[in-house]
Amino acid sequence: MSEPLMTPQPQSPPRVLVLGIGNILWADEGFGVRAVEAFHRTYQVPANVTVLDGGTQGLYLVNFLQEHELLLVFDAIDYGLPPGTLKLVRDDEVPKFTGAKKMSLHQTGFQDVLSAADLLGAAPRALALIGCQPQDLENWGGALTAPVKDRIADALALACEVLAEWGVALTPRAVPLDPAERLLGNDIDHDHYERQQGAVA
Repeated sequence: MSEPLMTPQPQSPPRVLVLGIGNILWADEGFGVRAVEAFHRTYQVPANVTVLDGGTQGLYLVNFLQEHELLLVFDAIDYGLPPGTLKLVRDDEVPKFTGAKKMSLHQTGFQDVLSAADLLGAAPRALALIGCQPQDLENWGGALTAPVKDRIADALALACEVLAEWGVALTPRAVPLDPAERLLGNDIDHDHYERQQGAVA
């Protein structure tokens, strides 16, 4: 008897994590969080994509890496370049930049996250870092500086290119995101936070 024909099963799309890390209380250190916040506000993502404000959670992020195969990160990175410069780094190059200069606790923490995920056999099979050169990391409670804030839209465009390479189709939101669905609460989302800084000034 001939063997029955097996119908090939469709493969599930890879799980993708879009992550922003940083500390919004230290001026340009908040770039990664503000970028992922803007990304979430601008695009709807398919079911295999998670959008996350990682803040300064450090090793707590290992669990999220274990659950995803592809990782896209927004962060403030000191490349030694003019303020506001965007740079895309991929795969094995990423840890060199996240730990090259200790600007804050979260960067060393994220390098540890990548190392821990690797030890657990859960390192992403593709990793992309969209970093922006900061201008000011000393202004406690300050908003993003203009050179960094002005690059958020460019960072989102770059993220769209990377995600398209990974087969992720994004849908621009037709209606504004409901406040209850935002990544950050009303008191610390970008618009409210900047208004508060203007009132203090």
